[in-house]
Formats: sequence, C-alpha cells, structure tokens
Amino acid sequence: MNQVLTLISNTQDAAVSNKIKDKYVSLLNASHCNWLNRNIALDIYFDDEAPGEILHMLEAENLDYAFQDPLTRSKKLLIADMDSTIINVECLDEIADFLGIKGKVSPITEAAMRGEINFEDALNERVSLLKGLNIANLQTIFNERVKLNPGAITMVRTMNANGANTVLISGGFTYFTERVSKATGFKANFANILLHKNGELTGKVKKPIVDANTKIETLRQFQKKGNLKNCETIAIGDGANDIPMLLGAGIGVGYYPYPATAQASDVKIKHGDLTALLYLQGYTLSDFVDS
Repeated sequence: MNQVLTLISNTQDAAVSNKIKDKYVSLLNASHCNWLNRNIALDIYFDDEAPGEILHMLEAENLDYAFQDPLTRSKKLLIADMDSTIINVECLDEIADFLGIKGKVSPITEAAMRGEINFEDALNERVSLLKGLNIANLQTIFNERVKLNPGAITMVRTMNANGANTVLISGGFTYFTERVSKATGFKANFANILLHKNGELTGKVKKPIVDANTKIETLRQFQKKGNLKNCETIAIGDGANDIPMLLGAGIGVGYYPYPATAQASDVKIKHGDLTALLYLQGYTLSDFVDS
C-alpha cells in the first residue's frame, strides 16, 4: 500500500538535510520524494511496510514526522484548542498573574492539563479566585500578554482558502476566543463565558462548561454538518482535555503536548510550528496563504 512519510523541521534549524533525505529514502526503498519546503518539510513516498526500527530512528532526529495514506491526507475540518496551542499562554493563568495570584492558579492549571484532576472542578476553583476583577482589564491582558503562536494565521487562512472549515474551541473563555478568531480567521469559536455584574467578574462561568466532552461533540457536529468522513478531519491540542477530540479526529495532533496527550496523538509536533499541519496535508510553501 502506498504511504507517505512527512518530515518536518523547526524553521530556524532547517534540519531536514539532504543527508536525512537520502537516509530515509534508502531505508524505505522510496519510489520518490518531494520537497514541500526545502530543508524544512519533505514528503517521502514508499510502497513497502516501514521497517520496525525506523520509528526509534525518527524519534532520535531533531524533527517531527508522520506516516499517512496520501489519498486521505487532505482535511476539510480543523478543530483547534486555543491556550498553549494557537496562542502562547494559558489565559486564565495570565488573568491570575495580573491579579497577583498566579502562584495559586498555575499549579491547578498544570494538574488539569496533565489530567491529574477533574477539569470542571479545576476551572471552577480557579475562576472563583478571579472574583472582583474589572472586565475592562481583560482587554489589557489580551493586548499585553496574548500572542499568536508561529504559523497560526498561515495555518487557518490556508485551510480556509482551500475550502476547509476551521473551528476554535477552548476550555478557556469567549472573551479571548472571539479576539483570537478574529485575528487568525477561524470561522467559528466556542469557549466558556465569564459571568460578570456591574462590570466585575462574579467568579463563576455560565453552565454548562466547555470541557473535553464538548470538544469531541463539537467535532462530530461540524463533521455531520459538512457531511465529512472521519478521515477528512484534523484536531490539534496540548492538554488532557483535548484527548477525546484528538482520538476522535481523522488525525489527532499533539502540539508540544503533555505526556498523556502525546500518547493519545497520532502525530506530535515538538519541533515545528503550526504550519506543520499544512505540511501534513501536502501543502507546499508556495500554497501558503497569509492574508
């Protein structure tokens, strides 16, 4: 059966050298290969079964990799986590830091992302500590602390331009998903709603909360709406609450993932940026859309 191995490097390292190319072309007895972005991303096509030892070899390389069926690699639905995936921070932790209580909140976030404690309980506990914050300060936090991770705009806009649906879903807050969606081009976004009264946070979120179950349910809803096969879907995230979504997608991508999330991922991005999702689908650098 024809397969494709995609090798992806950090853009600064250009680690997919000609030596690496020749090494894996030989090991796989490849029929042909194709540069998606020279020294950054490479497709290697082969017909035989990959040798068992090749996975250990790939894990030792300074690059990301994926084995796929080339006929089903193109995706029509992207479901993406936001915090520490599309953006560089956990928004709740940054709100806490603004209030001077990050030391109380961050350990709870870390435990929740590792899957060590119940997500809803962790969310309620952390949000309760935010009571009294003036909601106007959320804009300051967004402006000063929230940055898009490299490749986010290109990933979303390229998929949009090629007819895919792109959905941002977060166990965080709509205040941030709405702004991140606008900046990147996501067609829809879902997250928890921070309740407020007289311009101040009440320390509660609107029920029901957006959690791991909501994420997989949203994937299925948009898949059904688009009349898509499962192989036409891709999901990306980093934390334990992303695991059902990653397991349920045609390809589940762990983005610099926590250990449990990495174990549940079909592909792990530990070197590249978010444009890796485009290379996985066979897009070349010349296909990228940035505006």
